[in-house]
Formats: sequence, C-alpha cells, structure tokens
Amino acid sequence: MKKTILLFTVIFSLSSCAELQDIANQLPQNSQQLTQQQIGNGLKEALNNGIEKEVSKLTKTDGFYRNEAVKILMPPELRKVENGLRKIGLGSLADEGVKALNRAAEDAVKEATPIFVSAVKDMSFTDAKNILLGNERAATSYLETKTSAQLYNKFNPVIENSFSKVGADQIWTNLITRYNQIPLVENVNPDLTDYVTNRALHGVFQMIAKEEIEIRNNLNARTSDLLRRVFALQDNKS
Repeated sequence: MKKTILLFTVIFSLSSCAELQDIANQLPQNSQQLTQQQIGNGLKEALNNGIEKEVSKLTKTDGFYRNEAVKILMPPELRKVENGLRKIGLGSLADEGVKALNRAAEDAVKEATPIFVSAVKDMSFTDAKNILLGNERAATSYLETKTSAQLYNKFNPVIENSFSKVGADQIWTNLITRYNQIPLVENVNPDLTDYVTNRALHGVFQMIAKEEIEIRNNLNARTSDLLRRVFALQDNKS
C-alpha cells in the first residue's frame, strides 16, 4: 500500500513539474532572469496601478459625468424621453436625469477596491503567464472574469440606495411624469438600477484597461524597475 501511495506521489510530482516547465517554455527566453514570483508581482503591480490611478478617479464627483469615455447616458429605450423633453424646452430636466445616473455610479464604485485587491492577491503564476502572453487587455480581462459577478452584487444595492441619496429617484419621477404628460406619447416607467449597475461596471473595466494598455505600450508608463523588467518580456515575446 505504501509503495502504491509513493508511486502516485512521484507521478503527480512529475506531472506538476512538466506542467510548470511547459508554462516556462512559453515565456520569452530572457524570462530566466526573473523568478515566477517577480513576474507575478510585476503584473499585480500593473493591475494595482490601474485600480489606484484610474478607478479612484471614478469615485470622485463628476468621475463618470465629466468623463466622456465612461459617462452614463440615458438607456436607448429612454432616448425618446430625452428628445421629447428637449423639444418642449425641458432640456435642463433631462440633463439632471443623466447627472443623477452618473452620481449613483460614482457612489457605487467606492465599493470596488477591496474586491479588486482580493482578486489581484489571489493571482496564480498560471494566471500571470496567461496575462503576460495575452493581448493588451489580458490583465483587465482577468479581473473581469474574477470579479464581475461579485461587483454586480455589490454595486446593485448601492446604486439603488444612491438613487435615493443623491435625489435621483425624485429627479427621475419628475422627469418621467413630465414626459408622460406630453400629448400622444407612450407612457414609460423604467427601472434603471440594473442599467446603471452594468454601465458602472463597464466604466470601471474600461479605465483599468486604459492603464494596462498604457503600461504595455509606453515605456514611460512603467514607473518601477519591476514593471520595466516584467513588461520587457512582453516586448520581446515572439
């Protein structure tokens, strides 16, 4: 029995070594100058830079509203509401409705950082290898895969509460009421929480991707020796 256990242990160990060697063989040749831990730490640093530098911008007042790349507009099915209000001189009311959506998103994103930090901390060497050898958005895609469901569950109730806190519920009630009073229009009564949650998530990952792409393509964006060494491997990959 002991011999059988020993045999399986040896086979498993050889299999694990072979798998690690296969991973190593896919990396650029000069990666031998860096340890697996250094490569992983470099990619974690790149992700943390995106979180600290770009996601933090979204939590500030106008972080979404004044950023055209991620600004949340009215959902497509409500564009007729916006157009209808503007036609009768209520453009300022439509603007307030859009601003309220963005204020709720800015409030919710404050909940994201701890979830991101946990996902980055749990990154394995295999994850790091796939990111290093992947496309220019590979690190962001890793975070999306690891955190999207948890972020949605975290953002959704915060956004719902934020609608009340920032006065969005009153603004939208007034906006929809006024629109529904326009003659010959089809009445609307939308639930915007899911829409804003998904747009907030989209904005968060878009900002992280912006920083990742910058680090991958701009040598000056690699602000530490470790970032320069790790992403030099990406530069030299075949």
